[in-house]
Amino acid sequence: MNRENLLFGIIGILFGFIVGFMLAGSMSQKPAVVSSGPGTAQNLPSDHPPVGDNAGGQGNPQAIFAQVQASIEKARKEPKNFDAQVKAAELYYQIQRYDQSIEFLLKANELQPTDYQTVVNLGMVNLDAGHYDNAEKWYNAAMKMKSDDVQVLSGLAAATLQKGDAKAAEDAIAKLEKVDPNSQDLPQFRDKLANLKSGKK
Repeated sequence: MNRENLLFGIIGILFGFIVGFMLAGSMSQKPAVVSSGPGTAQNLPSDHPPVGDNAGGQGNPQAIFAQVQASIEKARKEPKNFDAQVKAAELYYQIQRYDQSIEFLLKANELQPTDYQTVVNLGMVNLDAGHYDNAEKWYNAAMKMKSDDVQVLSGLAAATLQKGDAKAAEDAIAKLEKVDPNSQDLPQFRDKLANLKSGKK
């Protein structure tokens, strides 16, 4: 299969997913990568890093297909275009194709390494994908850029708890408590940490 056929195959899959979401009435509620909203992975904290407005919106399937096709092609053809990489990552995130979303976010990060939101999104999408080591790495990178982001601290705590790293989780929870002692995620994090230390699942 050549590159062009592969691209159109991917677009076809995207189109099928998006039309299915539209028919189910859920697309308008599905978060994207770049602005506020809850995460999609199970057991995520309510302060999970921001994930954003849907990219396709309400509309006919042909228009959505055209938008998806144009966005993916633009990102592939313009690898130095930061915004195009972010947009493609957003579209893949919407249909829970996390690894493809990460691919484009990594390209965006290469283009603009100091873009804070891209670093945060890499932590968040890796967490959703179950790549907890990578999620921890990116959340820690985000903390070096901004140490008091409650959403990042919550994501870091979630990633380290999912990894089963009691020491790192304890540190993350302590930092979260210092920045936001009233965080509604703290009780569940403390319970999970206690269970982790006692050997419970």
